[in-house]
Amino acid sequence: MNIFLLCLLILFGTIFATVQLLLILGKATKNESLTFYARSIASFTALILCAAYGTLASACLNVAGYGGLGQWTTARAFKYVMLLFVGVRFDIQDSQGWLVKTRPAVFVCNHQTELDVLFLGSMFPRYTSVTAKKSLKMVPFLGWFMSLSKTVFIERKSREQAVAAFAKAAEQMHTHKQNVFIFPEGTRSYYEHPDLLPFKKGAFHLAVQAQVPIVPVVVANYSNVLNVKKKIFRQGTIPARVLEPIETKGKTKEDVDALLEETRTRMLAELQDLTAHAREEGVALREHEASHATTNGTVKASGVDTRYNAAA
Repeated sequence: MNIFLLCLLILFGTIFATVQLLLILGKATKNESLTFYARSIASFTALILCAAYGTLASACLNVAGYGGLGQWTTARAFKYVMLLFVGVRFDIQDSQGWLVKTRPAVFVCNHQTELDVLFLGSMFPRYTSVTAKKSLKMVPFLGWFMSLSKTVFIERKSREQAVAAFAKAAEQMHTHKQNVFIFPEGTRSYYEHPDLLPFKKGAFHLAVQAQVPIVPVVVANYSNVLNVKKKIFRQGTIPARVLEPIETKGKTKEDVDALLEETRTRMLAELQDLTAHAREEGVALREHEASHATTNGTVKASGVDTRYNAAA
């Protein structure tokens, strides 16, 4: 046991020394890439530490009958560890208290980079979980943590399985008063300007089936804090805003497209407004600095991903 602890201390000591060396060299040579790799290593280390903590915490909370708090407590731990390790934080603007008052609900948000995991750590309300592919349930450690922390698993192989999975997820949401968080874009955009990828329909199908509100959350473009393409990773405070919930009571699957369009339109307008302020604070790249190229070549006129995405 003592040898194991000694090895861990040596490992983390080496990581800490490497990160500090890269930061010093990056500052001295004004090399953004060195700083990028230093903070990336620190972020990955923080993620591993919090994942280990989350597995243990979720197991204990599950035994105590509070398994729904597993992802919340792990998210909060990651928030503070990342602030210490990397110096990045998200400022969650929720003047009406929608995060606390709305439960159960389906939360949706724009998806930019890997740093959105830290955003989740900052905004996750209690009794909230993400969705995941059912196959992940069998993955050691990750699957165990997800199961213990009330993750909503969705089967995506066929429409019939997806519909059945949504029915079960809706039941779980009401039984445990559990919120679900989904990135409707389905993947990271890596945009340097305020825009959204087409939305998949899964979050809206789930909200309608569960008859719970959709709560849009928008994070300002933060391409001047983290920019994977340009190897930028800086300290900073990133603004995010919680919008008024959109009710789904009485709506059916025929209303899903309209709900998607309404949500996306509101989120895009808010994203552009937030990013204008983020540019003034140096969080987002200026208009003339940002690339406006699409990342996946998808036509975005309607904002709807027209490929089969019933459970995505």
